[in-house]
Amino acid sequence: MSDILTIDDLTVDIGRPLVKGVSLELHPGRIQGLAGESGSGKTLTSLAVLGLLPRNARTGGSIRLGDTEILGLRRRELNRIRGRRIAMVFQDPSSSLHPQLTVGHQLTDHIRTHLGLGRAAARDRAAELLERVNVPSASDALGRYPHQFSGGQRQRIAIAIALACDPDVLLADEPTTALDVTVQAGILQLVRDLATERNLAVLLVTHDLGVMSAVADDVAVMRDGRVVEAADRETLFASPQHEYTRGLLAALPGSRFEGGGA
Repeated sequence: MSDILTIDDLTVDIGRPLVKGVSLELHPGRIQGLAGESGSGKTLTSLAVLGLLPRNARTGGSIRLGDTEILGLRRRELNRIRGRRIAMVFQDPSSSLHPQLTVGHQLTDHIRTHLGLGRAAARDRAAELLERVNVPSASDALGRYPHQFSGGQRQRIAIAIALACDPDVLLADEPTTALDVTVQAGILQLVRDLATERNLAVLLVTHDLGVMSAVADDVAVMRDGRVVEAADRETLFASPQHEYTRGLLAALPGSRFEGGGA
């Protein structure tokens, strides 16, 4: 299976080492889960892919998009990749959606910037995207503002913006944490369906192994800046090898790994 994004021996130092030699491969049509507790380095790993780390961050290793090395690219070169070939969905859509711009403005601006479409064509594409992510009354929704939608609908809009330019890779950083269980399930199913339909390579970052069990194809578990275990979903959940992984699984309701033991 060919890989589209390869992270090899990635290190991130922000005054002290926080990511310590992480290696991952993302494949088209598959969801790579990256799990771990807060502070494990999983979000920093995803931010490094798009060059969104703090200015004082020092990085090492390699991040390749196809045959292109993107770690250390200049801002102008990264801007050609951000949103066009790699897109990101954040935990809180309120922070990524501009509160004073209509949803239509935000979607069409993104589309016109990266795809060069005219105003009418961009608006048609924006409406199609909102319809695909199941935002009600998609055409009317274009003229509304983010605060006029529920949290789950705002996250669907953020996903539509991320997918607007048909990226190869989608990074999703805790995309369902702020949502209730029912809404969370709908968002996860949407991500699963989009990965399959669009042959997207997805990196799903979460602290919740229950989320991973629902949608991920492959799972890597991080602790203290390192990947301590990685396997396909079925193998990892059936037979976790690392004590830390067993501990995370033990926290799931109804787990057979109570107490962290095998």
